[in-house]
Amino acid sequence: MPRTRSKAASTTDTIAKKFHFLRRRIFVMKTRVTNQIIISLYKHMGKLIPSNRSIAIGIILAIMPATAQQQNARTPFKNKNNIILGQSLPLSGPSAQIGQKYRAGANAWFDEVNRKGGIKGRKIELISLDDQYEPDLTVTNTKALLAKPNLLALFGYVGTPTTKEILPLIEKKKVPLIAPLTGASLLRKNDLEMVVNLRASYRMEIDKIVNSLIRSARQKIAVIYQDDAFGKDGLRSAEAALKKHDLKPVAIATVQRNSAKINPALRVLEKAQPNAVIIISTYVSSAALSKALLQKNIKARIMNVSFAGTRALENSLPVGQANGIGVSQVVPFPWDRWIPVVADYQRLMRVNNSSARFGFTSLEGFMAARLITEGIKNAQGPLTREALITSIRSIKKVDLGGFQLDLSRNNKQASDYVELTFFGAQQWEP
Repeated sequence: MPRTRSKAASTTDTIAKKFHFLRRRIFVMKTRVTNQIIISLYKHMGKLIPSNRSIAIGIILAIMPATAQQQNARTPFKNKNNIILGQSLPLSGPSAQIGQKYRAGANAWFDEVNRKGGIKGRKIELISLDDQYEPDLTVTNTKALLAKPNLLALFGYVGTPTTKEILPLIEKKKVPLIAPLTGASLLRKNDLEMVVNLRASYRMEIDKIVNSLIRSARQKIAVIYQDDAFGKDGLRSAEAALKKHDLKPVAIATVQRNSAKINPALRVLEKAQPNAVIIISTYVSSAALSKALLQKNIKARIMNVSFAGTRALENSLPVGQANGIGVSQVVPFPWDRWIPVVADYQRLMRVNNSSARFGFTSLEGFMAARLITEGIKNAQGPLTREALITSIRSIKKVDLGGFQLDLSRNNKQASDYVELTFFGAQQWEP
Protein backbone atom coordinates (compact mmCIF):
# COMPACT_ATOMS: atom_id res chain seq x y z
CA MET A 1 0.00 0.00 0.00
CA PRO A 2 1.58 3.34 -0.99
CA ARG A 3 2.53 5.66 1.80
CA THR A 4 0.67 8.95 1.95
CA ARG A 5 2.48 12.19 2.76
CA SER A 6 1.57 14.00 5.93
CA LYS A 7 -0.01 17.43 5.90
CA ALA A 8 3.06 18.81 7.68
CA ALA A 9 5.38 17.42 4.99
CA SER A 10 3.24 18.92 2.23
CA THR A 11 3.26 22.29 3.98
CA THR A 12 7.04 22.13 4.34
CA ASP A 13 7.43 21.34 0.63
CA THR A 14 5.14 24.23 -0.25
CA ILE A 15 7.17 26.58 1.91
CA ALA A 16 10.42 25.35 0.38
CA LYS A 17 9.13 25.80 -3.16
CA LYS A 18 7.83 29.25 -2.35
CA PHE A 19 11.19 30.31 -0.96
CA HIS A 20 13.22 28.79 -3.77
CA PHE A 21 11.09 30.89 -6.09
CA LEU A 22 11.48 34.00 -3.93
CA ARG A 23 15.26 33.55 -3.62
CA ARG A 24 15.60 33.26 -7.36
CA ARG A 25 13.50 36.35 -8.03
CA ILE A 26 15.49 38.41 -5.54
CA PHE A 27 18.77 37.28 -7.12
CA VAL A 28 17.59 38.03 -10.65
CA MET A 29 16.22 41.46 -9.86
CA LYS A 30 19.35 42.44 -7.91
CA THR A 31 17.53 45.26 -6.22
CA ARG A 32 17.55 46.53 -2.70
CA VAL A 33 15.21 44.53 -0.46
CA THR A 34 13.06 47.30 0.84
CA ASN A 35 10.99 47.33 3.97
CA GLN A 36 7.86 47.03 1.88
CA ILE A 37 9.08 43.78 0.30
CA ILE A 38 10.01 42.42 3.70
CA ILE A 39 6.57 43.26 5.04
CA SER A 40 4.94 41.61 2.03
CA LEU A 41 7.01 38.46 2.49
CA TYR A 42 6.19 38.44 6.19
CA LYS A 43 2.47 38.69 5.51
CA HIS A 44 2.67 36.01 2.82
CA MET A 45 4.51 33.60 5.09
CA GLY A 46 2.19 34.43 7.91
CA LYS A 47 -0.65 33.04 5.85
CA LEU A 48 1.31 29.85 5.19
CA ILE A 49 2.32 29.37 8.81
CA PRO A 50 -0.23 31.25 10.90
CA SER A 51 0.73 29.38 14.06
CA ASN A 52 4.44 30.24 13.96
CA ARG A 53 5.31 33.52 12.33
CA SER A 54 8.78 33.46 13.86
CA ILE A 55 9.66 30.73 11.35
CA ALA A 56 8.62 33.04 8.50
CA ILE A 57 10.65 35.92 9.92
CA GLY A 58 13.70 33.70 10.31
CA ILE A 59 13.55 32.48 6.72
CA ILE A 60 13.11 36.01 5.39
CA LEU A 61 16.07 37.28 7.36
CA ALA A 62 18.15 34.39 6.10
CA ILE A 63 17.63 35.35 2.45
CA MET A 64 18.08 39.12 2.93
CA PRO A 65 21.37 40.62 1.65
CA ALA A 66 23.11 43.14 3.90
CA THR A 67 22.83 45.70 1.12
CA ALA A 68 21.99 45.41 -2.56
CA GLN A 69 25.25 47.09 -3.51
CA GLN A 70 27.37 44.65 -1.52
CA GLN A 71 25.53 41.66 -2.97
CA ASN A 72 25.90 42.94 -6.53
CA ALA A 73 29.62 43.55 -6.18
CA ARG A 74 30.59 40.45 -4.18
CA THR A 75 28.25 37.68 -5.34
CA PRO A 76 30.34 34.93 -7.00
CA PHE A 77 29.05 33.99 -10.44
CA LYS A 78 28.57 30.24 -10.13
CA ASN A 79 27.42 29.44 -13.67
CA LYS A 80 30.05 26.84 -14.62
CA ASN A 81 29.51 27.21 -18.36
CA ASN A 82 29.43 30.91 -19.23
CA ILE A 83 30.79 34.27 -18.20
CA ILE A 84 28.04 36.73 -19.13
CA LEU A 85 28.92 40.20 -20.46
CA GLY A 86 26.38 42.75 -21.73
CA GLN A 87 26.66 45.68 -24.10
CA SER A 88 24.44 48.32 -25.67
CA LEU A 89 25.57 49.85 -28.96
CA PRO A 90 24.23 50.97 -32.36
CA LEU A 91 23.57 47.94 -34.57
CA SER A 92 21.03 49.71 -36.77
CA GLY A 93 20.38 53.30 -37.78
CA PRO A 94 22.79 55.93 -39.15
CA SER A 95 25.66 55.03 -36.77
CA ALA A 96 25.29 51.26 -37.13
CA GLN A 97 28.67 50.69 -38.79
CA ILE A 98 30.53 51.84 -35.68
CA GLY A 99 28.70 49.42 -33.40
CA GLN A 100 28.81 46.52 -35.84
CA LYS A 101 32.56 46.85 -36.41
CA TYR A 102 33.33 47.25 -32.72
CA ARG A 103 31.33 44.14 -31.82
CA ALA A 104 32.91 42.13 -34.66
CA GLY A 105 36.39 42.89 -33.36
CA ALA A 106 35.48 41.96 -29.79
CA ASN A 107 33.84 38.72 -30.87
CA ALA A 108 36.90 37.76 -32.91
CA TRP A 109 38.85 37.56 -29.65
CA PHE A 110 36.07 36.12 -27.48
CA ASP A 111 35.49 33.36 -30.05
CA GLU A 112 39.18 32.47 -29.92
CA VAL A 113 39.10 32.30 -26.12
CA ASN A 114 36.05 30.05 -26.26
CA ARG A 115 37.58 27.77 -28.91
CA LYS A 116 40.44 27.16 -26.50
CA GLY A 117 38.06 26.19 -23.69
CA GLY A 118 37.28 29.60 -22.21
CA ILE A 119 38.79 30.99 -19.02
CA LYS A 120 39.23 28.38 -16.31
CA GLY A 121 36.78 26.18 -18.18
CA ARG A 122 34.11 28.86 -18.58
CA LYS A 123 33.19 30.40 -21.93
CA ILE A 124 32.45 34.06 -22.53
CA GLU A 125 28.97 35.02 -23.71
CA LEU A 126 28.51 38.57 -25.01
CA ILE A 127 24.89 39.80 -25.09
CA SER A 128 24.65 42.76 -27.52
CA LEU A 129 21.56 44.98 -27.63
CA ASP A 130 20.86 47.64 -30.27
CA ASP A 131 20.38 51.23 -29.08
CA GLN A 132 20.75 53.04 -32.47
CA TYR A 133 23.05 55.52 -30.68
CA GLU A 134 20.06 56.96 -28.82
CA PRO A 135 20.35 57.48 -25.03
CA ASP A 136 16.78 56.44 -24.16
CA LEU A 137 17.28 53.07 -25.80
CA THR A 138 20.63 52.67 -24.03
CA VAL A 139 18.96 53.10 -20.65
CA THR A 140 16.24 50.58 -21.55
CA ASN A 141 18.84 48.08 -22.76
CA THR A 142 20.96 48.53 -19.65
CA LYS A 143 18.05 47.83 -17.33
CA ALA A 144 17.30 44.67 -19.31
CA LEU A 145 20.93 43.56 -19.09
CA LEU A 146 21.13 44.20 -15.34
CA ALA A 147 18.10 41.96 -14.86
CA LYS A 148 19.86 38.97 -16.45
CA PRO A 149 21.05 36.23 -14.08
CA ASN A 150 24.81 36.00 -13.60
CA LEU A 151 25.68 39.16 -15.56
CA LEU A 152 29.30 39.81 -14.59
CA ALA A 153 29.91 43.18 -16.24
CA LEU A 154 28.92 45.63 -18.94
CA PHE A 155 31.39 45.91 -21.79
CA GLY A 156 32.02 47.94 -24.90
CA TYR A 157 29.22 50.50 -24.82
CA VAL A 158 29.48 52.90 -27.75
CA GLY A 159 29.18 56.67 -27.50
CA THR A 160 29.32 59.48 -24.95
CA PRO A 161 25.67 60.67 -24.85
CA THR A 162 24.48 57.08 -24.52
CA THR A 163 27.00 55.93 -21.93
CA LYS A 164 26.58 59.09 -19.88
CA GLU A 165 22.96 58.23 -19.11
CA ILE A 166 23.72 54.86 -17.49
CA LEU A 167 26.60 55.97 -15.24
CA PRO A 168 24.43 56.71 -12.16
CA LEU A 169 22.74 53.32 -12.56
CA ILE A 170 25.92 51.25 -12.75
CA GLU A 171 27.57 53.14 -9.91
CA LYS A 172 24.53 52.52 -7.71
CA LYS A 173 24.36 48.84 -8.66
CA LYS A 174 28.16 48.40 -8.46
CA VAL A 175 28.35 46.88 -11.94
CA PRO A 176 31.66 47.29 -13.83
CA LEU A 177 31.64 49.01 -17.22
CA ILE A 178 34.77 48.04 -19.13
CA ALA A 179 36.17 49.66 -22.30
CA PRO A 180 33.35 51.91 -23.53
CA LEU A 181 34.07 53.35 -26.97
CA THR A 182 34.33 56.98 -25.92
CA GLY A 183 37.18 59.28 -24.98
CA ALA A 184 35.03 61.71 -23.01
CA SER A 185 36.38 63.30 -19.85
CA LEU A 186 33.21 62.45 -17.93
CA LEU A 187 34.15 58.74 -18.18
CA ARG A 188 37.47 59.51 -16.49
CA LYS A 189 36.29 61.26 -13.34
CA ASN A 190 37.82 60.09 -10.07
CA ASP A 191 34.44 59.52 -8.43
CA LEU A 192 33.53 56.80 -10.95
CA GLU A 193 34.42 53.57 -9.20
CA MET A 194 33.04 51.09 -11.74
CA VAL A 195 34.40 52.42 -15.07
CA VAL A 196 37.69 51.40 -16.66
CA ASN A 197 38.55 52.71 -20.14
CA LEU A 198 40.82 51.21 -22.74
CA ARG A 199 41.38 54.13 -25.08
CA ALA A 200 43.10 57.49 -24.82
CA SER A 201 40.87 60.49 -24.15
CA TYR A 202 39.43 62.89 -26.71
CA ARG A 203 41.51 65.60 -25.06
CA MET A 204 44.69 63.70 -25.95
CA GLU A 205 43.44 63.16 -29.52
CA ILE A 206 42.52 66.81 -30.02
CA ASP A 207 45.79 68.02 -28.50
CA LYS A 208 47.63 66.03 -31.16
CA ILE A 209 45.33 67.31 -33.92
CA VAL A 210 45.80 70.97 -32.92
CA ASN A 211 49.57 70.62 -32.56
CA SER A 212 49.73 69.12 -36.05
CA LEU A 213 47.63 71.91 -37.56
CA ILE A 214 49.72 74.62 -35.92
CA ARG A 215 52.95 73.03 -37.20
CA SER A 216 51.53 73.12 -40.73
CA ALA A 217 50.72 76.85 -40.35
CA ARG A 218 46.97 76.32 -40.12
CA GLN A 219 45.91 78.62 -37.31
CA LYS A 220 42.45 79.68 -38.49
CA ILE A 221 40.77 76.67 -36.93
CA ALA A 222 37.01 76.20 -36.77
CA VAL A 223 35.24 73.64 -34.57
CA ILE A 224 32.07 71.80 -35.61
CA TYR A 225 30.65 69.67 -32.84
CA GLN A 226 27.75 67.30 -32.31
CA ASP A 227 25.20 68.96 -30.04
CA ASP A 228 25.32 66.47 -27.17
CA ALA A 229 27.66 65.29 -24.42
CA PHE A 230 30.18 63.90 -26.92
CA GLY A 231 30.41 67.06 -28.97
CA LYS A 232 30.49 69.42 -26.00
CA ASP A 233 33.29 67.44 -24.40
CA GLY A 234 35.22 67.67 -27.66
CA LEU A 235 34.57 71.42 -27.95
CA ARG A 236 36.00 72.00 -24.46
CA SER A 237 39.04 69.92 -25.38
CA ALA A 238 39.54 71.88 -28.62
CA GLU A 239 39.28 75.23 -26.85
CA ALA A 240 41.79 74.07 -24.22
CA ALA A 241 44.20 72.80 -26.89
CA LEU A 242 44.01 76.06 -28.84
CA LYS A 243 44.49 78.10 -25.68
CA LYS A 244 47.92 76.50 -25.24
CA HIS A 245 48.86 78.29 -28.48
CA ASP A 246 47.12 81.55 -27.47
CA LEU A 247 44.38 80.86 -30.02
CA LYS A 248 40.61 80.59 -30.10
CA PRO A 249 38.35 78.93 -32.67
CA VAL A 250 37.63 81.28 -35.57
CA ALA A 251 34.15 79.75 -35.74
CA ILE A 252 32.01 77.30 -33.76
CA ALA A 253 28.87 75.55 -34.99
CA THR A 254 26.81 72.48 -34.18
CA VAL A 255 25.36 69.49 -36.00
CA GLN A 256 22.76 67.07 -34.72
CA ARG A 257 23.41 63.47 -33.73
CA ASN A 258 22.68 60.90 -36.46
CA SER A 259 21.96 63.67 -38.96
CA ALA A 260 23.35 64.78 -42.33
CA LYS A 261 21.63 68.19 -42.05
CA ILE A 262 24.68 70.46 -41.96
CA ASN A 263 23.53 73.67 -43.70
CA PRO A 264 23.60 75.91 -40.59
CA ALA A 265 27.17 74.79 -39.82
CA LEU A 266 28.15 75.22 -43.46
CA ARG A 267 26.95 78.83 -43.48
CA VAL A 268 29.11 79.55 -40.41
CA LEU A 269 32.17 78.08 -42.15
CA GLU A 270 31.49 80.00 -45.38
CA LYS A 271 31.53 83.23 -43.41
CA ALA A 272 34.63 82.44 -41.35
CA GLN A 273 36.73 80.92 -44.19
CA PRO A 274 38.94 78.80 -41.88
CA ASN A 275 42.00 76.95 -43.14
CA ALA A 276 41.28 73.98 -40.84
CA VAL A 277 38.12 72.41 -39.41
CA ILE A 278 37.98 70.03 -36.47
CA ILE A 279 34.80 67.93 -36.67
CA ILE A 280 33.64 66.26 -33.46
CA SER A 281 30.83 64.04 -34.70
CA THR A 282 30.17 60.68 -36.35
CA TYR A 283 30.80 59.87 -40.01
CA VAL A 284 27.21 60.80 -40.94
CA SER A 285 27.66 64.52 -40.27
CA SER A 286 31.37 64.57 -41.13
CA ALA A 287 30.86 63.07 -44.59
CA ALA A 288 28.01 65.46 -45.39
CA LEU A 289 30.03 68.46 -44.27
CA SER A 290 33.17 67.32 -46.11
CA LYS A 291 31.26 66.98 -49.40
CA ALA A 292 29.65 70.40 -48.91
CA LEU A 293 32.97 72.11 -48.20
CA LEU A 294 34.44 70.62 -51.36
CA GLN A 295 31.50 71.84 -53.42
CA LYS A 296 31.91 75.33 -51.94
CA ASN A 297 35.63 75.21 -52.74
CA ILE A 298 36.55 75.88 -49.11
CA LYS A 299 40.07 74.42 -48.96
CA ALA A 300 40.31 73.81 -45.25
CA ARG A 301 42.03 70.75 -43.81
CA ILE A 302 39.38 68.58 -42.20
CA MET A 303 40.31 66.65 -39.05
CA ASN A 304 38.15 64.17 -37.16
CA VAL A 305 38.45 62.44 -33.81
CA SER A 306 38.53 58.64 -33.79
CA PHE A 307 34.85 58.19 -32.95
CA ALA A 308 33.92 59.43 -36.42
CA GLY A 309 34.52 55.88 -37.67
CA THR A 310 37.35 55.81 -40.20
CA ARG A 311 36.09 53.06 -42.49
CA ALA A 312 32.51 54.32 -42.39
CA LEU A 313 33.67 57.87 -43.17
CA GLU A 314 35.72 56.73 -46.14
CA ASN A 315 32.82 54.64 -47.46
CA SER A 316 30.44 57.61 -47.12
CA LEU A 317 32.51 59.79 -49.49
CA PRO A 318 32.84 59.51 -53.27
CA VAL A 319 36.10 58.07 -54.58
CA GLY A 320 38.90 60.59 -54.20
CA GLN A 321 36.94 63.06 -52.06
CA ALA A 322 38.31 61.62 -48.84
CA ASN A 323 41.92 62.34 -49.80
CA GLY A 324 43.63 64.63 -47.30
CA ILE A 325 40.98 64.24 -44.58
CA GLY A 326 42.57 63.36 -41.24
CA VAL A 327 41.39 61.13 -38.40
CA SER A 328 43.08 60.68 -35.04
CA GLN A 329 43.40 57.05 -33.96
CA VAL A 330 43.73 55.33 -30.59
CA VAL A 331 44.93 51.92 -31.83
CA PRO A 332 47.72 50.97 -34.27
CA PHE A 333 47.36 50.73 -38.04
CA PRO A 334 45.05 47.70 -38.64
CA TRP A 335 46.84 46.67 -41.87
CA ASP A 336 50.38 46.58 -40.45
CA ARG A 337 51.07 42.88 -39.98
CA TRP A 338 54.54 43.67 -38.63
CA ILE A 339 52.80 44.57 -35.36
CA PRO A 340 52.21 41.19 -33.64
CA VAL A 341 48.85 42.07 -32.08
CA VAL A 342 47.62 43.36 -35.45
CA ALA A 343 48.66 40.10 -37.10
CA ASP A 344 46.66 38.21 -34.43
CA TYR A 345 43.69 40.49 -35.01
CA GLN A 346 43.75 39.97 -38.79
CA ARG A 347 44.04 36.20 -38.46
CA LEU A 348 41.19 35.91 -35.95
CA MET A 349 38.91 38.29 -37.84
CA ARG A 350 39.09 35.88 -40.78
CA VAL A 351 38.68 32.62 -38.87
CA ASN A 352 34.89 32.78 -39.13
CA ASN A 353 34.70 35.11 -42.12
CA SER A 354 37.40 34.80 -44.78
CA SER A 355 36.25 38.06 -46.41
CA ALA A 356 36.17 40.13 -43.19
CA ARG A 357 37.55 43.64 -43.67
CA PHE A 358 39.91 45.27 -41.23
CA GLY A 359 39.63 48.71 -39.64
CA PHE A 360 40.38 50.86 -36.62
CA THR A 361 36.99 50.37 -34.97
CA SER A 362 37.06 46.58 -35.08
CA LEU A 363 40.69 46.60 -33.91
CA GLU A 364 39.65 48.71 -30.93
CA GLY A 365 36.90 46.20 -30.15
CA PHE A 366 39.51 43.44 -30.35
CA MET A 367 41.81 45.30 -27.93
CA ALA A 368 38.91 45.98 -25.57
CA ALA A 369 38.13 42.25 -25.48
CA ARG A 370 41.78 41.57 -24.69
CA LEU A 371 41.58 44.01 -21.78
CA ILE A 372 38.54 42.47 -20.10
CA THR A 373 39.72 38.88 -20.58
CA GLU A 374 43.04 39.83 -19.02
CA GLY A 375 41.09 41.07 -16.00
CA ILE A 376 38.88 37.97 -15.81
CA LYS A 377 41.86 35.63 -16.16
CA ASN A 378 43.80 37.25 -13.33
CA ALA A 379 40.92 37.86 -10.90
CA GLN A 380 41.81 36.51 -7.46
CA GLY A 381 39.43 34.15 -5.65
CA PRO A 382 35.80 33.72 -6.72
CA LEU A 383 34.90 35.66 -9.87
CA THR A 384 32.87 38.61 -8.62
CA ARG A 385 32.30 42.09 -9.97
CA GLU A 386 34.52 43.46 -7.23
CA ALA A 387 37.27 40.96 -8.07
CA LEU A 388 37.05 41.85 -11.77
CA ILE A 389 37.35 45.61 -11.31
CA THR A 390 40.24 45.11 -8.86
CA SER A 391 42.01 42.78 -11.27
CA ILE A 392 41.70 45.12 -14.26
CA ARG A 393 42.94 48.11 -12.31
CA SER A 394 45.97 46.07 -11.27
CA ILE A 395 47.14 45.63 -14.88
CA LYS A 396 50.67 46.99 -15.30
CA LYS A 397 52.60 47.13 -18.56
CA VAL A 398 51.01 44.14 -20.26
CA ASP A 399 52.38 44.01 -23.81
CA LEU A 400 49.86 42.47 -26.22
CA GLY A 401 52.43 42.58 -29.00
CA GLY A 402 52.97 46.21 -29.99
CA PHE A 403 50.15 47.63 -27.88
CA GLN A 404 50.51 48.05 -24.15
CA LEU A 405 47.87 47.89 -21.42
CA ASP A 406 48.93 49.83 -18.34
CA LEU A 407 46.77 51.23 -15.55
CA SER A 408 49.62 51.95 -13.14
CA ARG A 409 49.85 55.64 -14.11
CA ASN A 410 46.16 56.31 -14.61
CA ASN A 411 43.66 53.78 -13.30
CA LYS A 412 40.93 55.23 -15.53
CA GLN A 413 42.39 54.27 -18.94
CA ALA A 414 44.71 51.50 -20.04
CA SER A 415 46.27 53.20 -23.08
CA ASP A 416 47.58 56.64 -24.06
CA TYR A 417 48.16 55.64 -27.67
CA VAL A 418 47.28 58.37 -30.23
CA GLU A 419 48.39 58.86 -33.82
CA LEU A 420 47.11 60.79 -36.84
CA THR A 421 46.12 59.22 -40.15
CA PHE A 422 45.17 60.82 -43.47
CA PHE A 423 43.16 59.39 -46.35
CA GLY A 424 45.28 59.11 -49.48
CA ALA A 425 48.53 59.24 -47.52
CA GLN A 426 48.62 55.57 -46.50
CA GLN A 427 47.92 52.23 -48.11
CA TRP A 428 44.75 51.24 -46.31
CA GLU A 429 44.48 47.71 -47.68
CA PRO A 430 47.13 45.03 -48.29
